[in-house]
Amino acid sequence: MAKALSREEINFQYMPRMTVPNAEDYLEAAARRSEKARRKLGGKIDVAYGDTPGQTLDIFPAAEKKAPVHVFIHGGYWRALDKSFYSEMAVPMVAAGATTVLVNYDLCPVVTVTEITDQVRRALVWVHKNIGRHNGDRKRITVSGHSAGGHLTGMMVATDWDALAGLPNDLIKASIPISGLFDLRGHRETDVQADIHLTVKEAKAMSPMLLPPVATGPALIAAGGAEPNLFHWQSLAYAAHLRLNGVKAEYISMGNDNHFDITERLAKPNDPLTKALIAKTLM
Repeated sequence: MAKALSREEINFQYMPRMTVPNAEDYLEAAARRSEKARRKLGGKIDVAYGDTPGQTLDIFPAAEKKAPVHVFIHGGYWRALDKSFYSEMAVPMVAAGATTVLVNYDLCPVVTVTEITDQVRRALVWVHKNIGRHNGDRKRITVSGHSAGGHLTGMMVATDWDALAGLPNDLIKASIPISGLFDLRGHRETDVQADIHLTVKEAKAMSPMLLPPVATGPALIAAGGAEPNLFHWQSLAYAAHLRLNGVKAEYISMGNDNHFDITERLAKPNDPLTKALIAKTLM
């Protein structure tokens, strides 16, 4: 029988700032590097895809037309951060020939996790309809995300795009969730619940682990080697869930990475995780 965890243990497992006390240092450094990346790349910043302040995109076009498109969704436990912390990951993606899009969304507690999921769906619909103006090929869209962004990546994979917007259900050609959260039921027991206000019904409906994938393109599920056990469990179980549903899914544990430094890899073109991301995008 599985051990019942106390609230303190659940918080330790699922709240990354408890295991990485200098998390702010990582985020401040990422913000500085990403500001430099935006100056280098130019691109279109804060392009609206919806009618609220959080519904914006940063678009970094590839040099050539009909380029593959990579969409990245930021984390922050649905209640913090934004796309500006992750612009640096667009540098190697654009250099490899991919139009790269970073997605923002409104945050809890102003909105719910369900509304955030719907906003990211709107972003993908916008990308599919408009990315040709930014040298992107709407038939070659891949999606990645970190932490809550990993969860949202999983929710995009489970979206019936035909029923939602009359778009192809293979809209997403490959997915790469990083340090993701795929079964939200346990998160109702963390201190984050004070901001995200998950109901029992919503936690089930918003759990990619409990939903059949609609997009069946290959998936790479990654977690930092030094992350708590339940982050690894979430990724391993989600990879198994995808495989059981006919998706080619691979799980990888990255070195001794914690929850915050794993994303530093994405700015390095020769890093194994970045190379895997590029390979999935260009396939």
